[in-house]
Amino acid sequence: MKISLIDTNSNKIVQNDVICKIRDLINAKNLERGDKLPSERIMSEKFDVKRNHIREAIRKLEFYGVVKSMSQSGTLLAIGLTGFNGMVDEIISLDTPSFDELVETRISLELKTVCLASERRSEEDLKRIKEALNAFKDRITDGKDYLEEDLLFHLAIAKASKNTTLITLMLLITPPILANYDRDKVCEGDGVNSEIKKHEDIYFAIASKDPELATKMMHEHFFKLSKHIEKQ
Repeated sequence: MKISLIDTNSNKIVQNDVICKIRDLINAKNLERGDKLPSERIMSEKFDVKRNHIREAIRKLEFYGVVKSMSQSGTLLAIGLTGFNGMVDEIISLDTPSFDELVETRISLELKTVCLASERRSEEDLKRIKEALNAFKDRITDGKDYLEEDLLFHLAIAKASKNTTLITLMLLITPPILANYDRDKVCEGDGVNSEIKKHEDIYFAIASKDPELATKMMHEHFFKLSKHIEKQ
C-alpha cells in the first residue's frame, strides 16, 4: 500500500472527491460496522471515475483505519457510521504538511525511537546500526552526498525500537524531508569529524543500553535543525 504525505494538488482534489462520494454512498446505504462496501468496479461505474482512483481512495481510508480490505470478503466498514463520518471529515481537511511540521514530528519520533532502541536492541540490531554508521562515515569522509546513508542509520535505530508504528511513521515522513532538505543552511559550519562524532555518540549510547544518554545524544544531533525551524 503506497501512502504519501506529499500529494500534488490535482491528485489530492481527485482523491478527496472520490472519498466524499464513497462516504455519501456508505451513508445512503446506511452501512454499519462490518458491512461490505460495493466493489471497486461498481463504484467506478457509479462515480464515473477510473478504478485506480477508487483503489487509491480505499487505500487511504484503509490507512486511517476506517475501512478494512479482506482478501476474500472485499472492503468492509471498520468502524461505526458516526465515527466514520467524523474521521472522513478530518481526512479530507488535512493540509499537506510543511517542511517544518515534518521536521518537528521527526525529531519527536527520533527521541522516542532512540530511547526505546537503547532499551530493546538486540546484538543483531546493534550490528545493523553499526553497519549503517560505517556506511555513513565512508560517504561523508569521501565528500559524497550522505543523506541516504544517514536515513538508513536512523531507520536502523527505529527498527531496534521494536515498535512497528514508529517505524511506519519514520518511513512516511523522512522521504519528503530529504526531498526538501537544504543541508548547507541547516548544517552550516559543521565539519566532517563533528558529524561523525554525533552519530558515533548515539551508537555508543545505544550499545551501552543507556536510554537517558541516547536521548541526550539524539537531542544534540538535532540541535541545529531544531534551531533552524524555530527561526522560520
